[in-house]
Amino acid sequence: MKRFINKYVGVVLLGLMHGVWCMGAEVKSPNGNVVLNFTVEDGRPTYRVDYKGKAVVLPSHLGLELAKDKHASMGLDERDLMDGFALDKEETSTFDETWQPVWGETRNIRNHYVEYAATLSQQWRTAPPKTNDGKRLQPRQHRRQILIRFRVYDDGIGFRYEFPQQQELNYFLIKEEKSEFAMAGDHTAWWLPGDYDTQEQETQESKLSEIRSRFHDAVNWGNSSVAVFSETGVQTSLQMKTAPIDIDGERRSLYINIHEAACADYATMHLNLNDTTMTFTSWLTPDATGLKGCMQTPCETPWRTVMVSDDARDMLSSNLILNLNEPCALEDVSWIHPTKYCGVWWEMIVGKSSWNYTDEFPSIKLDRIDWTKVKPNGRHGANNEKVKRYIDFAAKNGLDEVLVEGWNVGWEDWANMWKRDVFDFVTPYPDFDIEMLNNYAHSKGVKLLMHHETSSSTQNYERHMEKAFELMNKYGYDAVKTGYVGDIIPRGDHHYSQSMNNHYLYVVKEAAKHHIMVNAHEATRPTGLCRTYPNLVGNESARGTEYEAFGGSRPDHTCILPFTRLQGGPMDYTPGIFVTKLSEWSDNPSWARITLAGSLALYLTMYSPLQMAADLPENYEKFDDAFQFIRDVACDWDDSRYLEAEPADYITVARKAKGTDNWFVGGKCDENGHTAVVKLDFLDKDKKYECTIYADAKDAHYETNPQAYTITKKMVKAGQTLKIKEAPGGGFAVSLIAK
Repeated sequence: MKRFINKYVGVVLLGLMHGVWCMGAEVKSPNGNVVLNFTVEDGRPTYRVDYKGKAVVLPSHLGLELAKDKHASMGLDERDLMDGFALDKEETSTFDETWQPVWGETRNIRNHYVEYAATLSQQWRTAPPKTNDGKRLQPRQHRRQILIRFRVYDDGIGFRYEFPQQQELNYFLIKEEKSEFAMAGDHTAWWLPGDYDTQEQETQESKLSEIRSRFHDAVNWGNSSVAVFSETGVQTSLQMKTAPIDIDGERRSLYINIHEAACADYATMHLNLNDTTMTFTSWLTPDATGLKGCMQTPCETPWRTVMVSDDARDMLSSNLILNLNEPCALEDVSWIHPTKYCGVWWEMIVGKSSWNYTDEFPSIKLDRIDWTKVKPNGRHGANNEKVKRYIDFAAKNGLDEVLVEGWNVGWEDWANMWKRDVFDFVTPYPDFDIEMLNNYAHSKGVKLLMHHETSSSTQNYERHMEKAFELMNKYGYDAVKTGYVGDIIPRGDHHYSQSMNNHYLYVVKEAAKHHIMVNAHEATRPTGLCRTYPNLVGNESARGTEYEAFGGSRPDHTCILPFTRLQGGPMDYTPGIFVTKLSEWSDNPSWARITLAGSLALYLTMYSPLQMAADLPENYEKFDDAFQFIRDVACDWDDSRYLEAEPADYITVARKAKGTDNWFVGGKCDENGHTAVVKLDFLDKDKKYECTIYADAKDAHYETNPQAYTITKKMVKAGQTLKIKEAPGGGFAVSLIAK
């Protein structure tokens, strides 16, 4: 990863640059639109945020509540880090760099902010115990320091707590973080129920004041692991929209997003709403003991982020989360590459074939089974013949890799939520010849993509991980899809606790030593760590395409995720379902609520460097002319332009394929349909382009006629405009090949 630092203005005292009021300061973003005010009021750190003179975050308190534990600080009084503070020092600086990600939506990313750091001290006295002769010693004086660091960008702010090493704050336990976000009104919000174990919910749209009444019905109670904590608890990334207000002489809304960045060695943050004051307070994920963090100084929390703009497109193009993460930690990144893949997966999700090899046993102990003598069930998907069929399809159509799930022994009782020793990650079933299949794939210019379902037995995975990665190196695998279905083992822990977040990052770091890319499913939601560890090429961490086989998702689902889940990093959404009525080829009565053209659009609107062609090869062969777009579309980009956007309604984006002059455009809409207006101003003025438009037919509809599409070809140039009608639940895709 290359970094180009344009300028750095050194630290100076804020009192020399700004009018310091009371105890604190006003800090403006580089363009002046975002204004941060910080003060210490009655001993409590307090901040507020404005955008173009309009309130975004009203005065809100900051701090942490500590657990009262005699071992936390060698017996010292565990006073909370919430009040009794004085402002010791204020510093500000400006920073401006341009850096290049290993992969991404753009070749260059600008990181430009004004930083404000407030050093706070907390002093108090404790009365010592009496001596044996009844005398009392002198009161003991205590002093602790924390630093709250803010970075103010043109599209929002980030802040975090930093704890220098010090005698009276060494080891400490967090009972709860108390960062507040006081909203200025009863905004419209797109939210998921707060849950310690799953993000596989369907996004709700409501006023903040309506969250409580809608909460119960919003929870996906049938998920394999559910742990909600409050009737007004929601997850981040939380997208909101204000009522129209006067901005620059026009009536416009503000778009506000709350999330976090660089969540490492810390618990994932949720938000709990006081629906009387419309104030959110951070709510961390506990571990098995009920505590929410074990800290040793020097240390810091993740960044808490507030993005804001009066243009919804800025929410999608923001790099604030990535910029708040550390630069790439890997010296060699030459082995990391964007990937298009297919795989033996969808037919298993739908129920046509199985992960398990046999139905002979109610439970499995791996070291007591002679698999050569086991009776197969005849439905096992990961068999040699079928995998070769997928390899041939990938080779024919220019796909890089083939994912195979259910290849390894142990799937017969993998979903037992309390089973510790589930898989060994190295032993294949009898009908999966790992050496032959890898040799066959490599002879075709294709690789196999490894699958490691841990069944959330993390200690078991860590015990076997090194041998599993060595096996991958032996056979030429360079990517692994990990999974964490079910309740966490050791029992009582949660998917998004500090210990689990440490586990996920440990897997990524260990994989990097073996030059392996990681695509984690059911793990914690991303917070931009893919900048630091770019072998983290994808996550699921949301309700993906698989739910189209479990009853379906609303058509607007994919018009919300880019505003919420994708803020922290790319999602392996597994798009590309062409035969949306599953009963056409299986016994599953579900159907995907999307048109075929809308499925093509997802390769642009749902950004990821890891894109799957998720449907069956035989289904794609029925629509080979439409599949051409999946063959052509890139996974890595030099430039991205969000042309139209409105949360839950529509998204239109244009992307320039890395290292080429070719552009691709995608548009996706909700159940109401949309007419996209695509101004080709982004094209090079001295070139002509062969334009292929994959669009919904006039009578297309996600319910009644999802496979009706048209393909139009023509030559275009910069300055022209395309008007493309999107059907309800539909979309479009355009390839623009420079000539």
